[in-house]
Amino acid sequence: MDYTSILYEVDDAVATLTLNRPEIMNALSADMERELHDALRRAGRDDDVRAIVLTGAGRAFCSGYDMSAVDGANAASTTNAAPRYPADVIGTWYDRNQEELDHLREIWSLPKPVIAAVNGWCMGGGFWYGLACDITIASSDAVFAQPEVRMTSSSIFLFAALCGWKNANRYALTGDHFDAAEALRMGVVNEVVAPDELLPTARRLGRRIAMVPAASVRLNKAITMQGLRAAGIDSGLLLNGALNAMAHSSYGPERERLNEAKAEGGLRAFLNARDEPFRPEPFGPKSAKTGE
Repeated sequence: MDYTSILYEVDDAVATLTLNRPEIMNALSADMERELHDALRRAGRDDDVRAIVLTGAGRAFCSGYDMSAVDGANAASTTNAAPRYPADVIGTWYDRNQEELDHLREIWSLPKPVIAAVNGWCMGGGFWYGLACDITIASSDAVFAQPEVRMTSSSIFLFAALCGWKNANRYALTGDHFDAAEALRMGVVNEVVAPDELLPTARRLGRRIAMVPAASVRLNKAITMQGLRAAGIDSGLLLNGALNAMAHSSYGPERERLNEAKAEGGLRAFLNARDEPFRPEPFGPKSAKTGE
């Protein structure tokens, strides 16, 4: 497969996959996800690759799903009108959400570890990828959030499974931004480094893992990830998918207000209408601490 939305390079046993739509902060589209998972499988098959680093070009790791794309998995326009047959709409969203969750599960099934190198904005579906990676290293300027919950959308069970239900509720019930230090406190990330040290640190860890026998790495990743799945994460995600579908199929006054803003002023107006009531954010560039 030829890649147009990602970059793929291998150096010294480490494959680096870079989400490469910096002009829209690496928002996920269906095409980008197809390329990403093709690249993950390619790295998984390559005997010269022993670890995988996932990062983003420009000022974001990933801003979430591309809400302006017609084919985007979470495009808001798909629920812009009250459904005639609710079961059909819920079923469509259920299938899409299961596909999203399957993408995350695929990371766990790879024989090699995936290290997320999170730079800048890490939002929505991008945040989910950051949670799902085997190891996550963040730059000190990283900002995390699930702002989509502010328009009747869903969080992900992985947040609570990884960080505890009180931490997950604090941010999943508000969509509030949190910074790299807060992410480290909660266990969202393993380490925080200076922005210019992010990729060198992630690649250095990948090379360190590469010194361990490949069979040992594969088996020990499986012990952790498949053990967690057997212990109940898959059950939580199964319920997650059904509740996601209900959330995405919802249509009420809040959605109508946001859609009116989008019709009048485009996507930026939609996002402002959604997020402006929550400013200042508790952390990050839009917090009161920065004066923005």
